[in-house]
Amino acid sequence: MTKPRVLCLGEVLFDFLSDQPGAPLEAVTSWTPYPGGAPANVACGLAKLGTSSGFIGCVGKDQAGEDLLKVLHDEGVDLAGVQRHPTAPTRGVYVVRSLENDRHFAGFGSYDTSEFADTHLQADLLPAALFENAEYLVMGTLELAYPHSAMAIDRALTLADESYVKVFVDINWRPVFWKDPAVAPAIIHDLLPRIDFLKLAQEEADLLFGSHEPAAIAHAVETLEGVLVTAGEAGCAYWINGHEGRLPAFSIDVEDTTGAGDGFVAGFVHQLCEKGIASLKEAGTVQKMVTYANAVGAITATRPGAIAAQPTAAEVEAFLYLQEQG
Repeated sequence: MTKPRVLCLGEVLFDFLSDQPGAPLEAVTSWTPYPGGAPANVACGLAKLGTSSGFIGCVGKDQAGEDLLKVLHDEGVDLAGVQRHPTAPTRGVYVVRSLENDRHFAGFGSYDTSEFADTHLQADLLPAALFENAEYLVMGTLELAYPHSAMAIDRALTLADESYVKVFVDINWRPVFWKDPAVAPAIIHDLLPRIDFLKLAQEEADLLFGSHEPAAIAHAVETLEGVLVTAGEAGCAYWINGHEGRLPAFSIDVEDTTGAGDGFVAGFVHQLCEKGIASLKEAGTVQKMVTYANAVGAITATRPGAIAAQPTAAEVEAFLYLQEQG
């Protein structure tokens, strides 16, 4: 078994992006499939940046599952934690886009959200050895919506705690994944004392905490070592190890925002692995790490798709150099 430094747990799927930006769901006439799913996006983003990663999740024994696993494999992601379900299909999500290329999750076609293979991730099949060798576990909250995958998350957090693996959660709020979205906030809040780093979009922060100030969120969840709040073109704010800051967004030509937040997460976790947790003691280093994450997210938004759009480390360095030159 290989030894990925970062484990990414959750869903891998196809995002079917509308080919008609600005058209509502019922008016879309064609779709283009792109590999996606936030944890899978982060795993691929990390691998492209040079940090070894592994994906933990469940796909169907179908062509979609085969195709997605090939994408992850070709990007260099370890697949030792992947499970295959004999009958449940691999998830597909339909995504409509605005004229400004902002995306909106529009549903799952003819399937109910609970029918897909990712909801059947089995806790007792998680490879403990992966956690023994990892440094970080990255995951979202969507799989908390289903009984089997929620138990797998609980088991993964236990394994992470036993092996001193830091836990990074990106809320990744998608009401369409929940049969009853009203129950989600309480379930998510129950998770938070077990994690170390939290990333939220501004609207998610307002929903869960009534505030999008990172310091206020850190005060509400005292076990957190870091809070990152992103706001698209308005930039981001952070509270990390007592250091606070706000950074503007980079000025870019947006092609597709799908996966930009996952790129941000990959960039930040990559920096954690590169610089080490002790580097968070320095305010200047923290600011540079968040700037790097901002850059990865920005570059991802300049190209279509999520995984296909992600940059290499060399591309990020070149981007940041050009930004510094003005």
